[in-house]
Amino acid sequence: MGTDGRRSGFRPGKGNTEGVTAGKGKTDGVAVTATTAAASASCQYRCIECNQEAKELYRDYSHGVLKITICKSCQKPVDKYIEYDPVIILINAILCRAQAYRHILFNTKINMHGKLCVFCLLCEAYLRWWQLQDSSRSVDPDDFIRYAKEWDFYRMFAIASLEQTAYFTGIFTFLWVERRRTAKKALNFALLLKALLLSSYGKLLLIPAVIWEHDYTPLCLRLIKVFVLTSNFQAIRVTLNVNRKLSFLAILSGLLVESAMVYFFQRMARALGSDCAIYKSQDF
Repeated sequence: MGTDGRRSGFRPGKGNTEGVTAGKGKTDGVAVTATTAAASASCQYRCIECNQEAKELYRDYSHGVLKITICKSCQKPVDKYIEYDPVIILINAILCRAQAYRHILFNTKINMHGKLCVFCLLCEAYLRWWQLQDSSRSVDPDDFIRYAKEWDFYRMFAIASLEQTAYFTGIFTFLWVERRRTAKKALNFALLLKALLLSSYGKLLLIPAVIWEHDYTPLCLRLIKVFVLTSNFQAIRVTLNVNRKLSFLAILSGLLVESAMVYFFQRMARALGSDCAIYKSQDF
């Protein structure tokens, strides 16, 4: 990451030289167009303070002397977190600081959102499966082993996946309609999806909450839900650079679509005479 930033930092002078000779012919014009596109593509970083684009995070001088790039807009370091320990960055992300989110989403190359999504869904499926097993009040070990071999866990995983898909669909639909109404630039759905998946890491806390069960477990599960929604809220703000009101309405739209899908499955299960216990007493 740092190497790419260093290389792009020394190219602008060469691009300007080509721009001066652009009027000599068609070939030079094509070269200038390519140079301009390359310069635009090189602005792959963001200032964590003002969200302005930046070509590099730091510059590497001789003998290993590094100097953090200063943002031309806010006159602050583009990304101070490149010198921080990952634990400090994680703590700032848990505190939902916008600067930490910008560092993670724009200035690092983290491609673990797919694996994190699957693992979070497994955690949520385990919680639902545990609640379903707990409602049966079975104490026979043989019966528990038989129960564990059934397909209920996979059914819980499918339900959790559908609910999360509905939640994201509600968010994307609202933001897409809002952007169309205000005639703003198109959404980067890939980046927004990555931000939402990474900001859902709070679901990993479901497993400790279930393992160390106590009287306050339902309260802990609700607090985890609030934390995940808050993280999603901040991820939308940082990714799209929008205000709090729009982010809140996007989260609310996702919850409404998710609740509508849950209600639909409840009605369908009742109509078929199936057991609806999977939707009862769900704390998450």
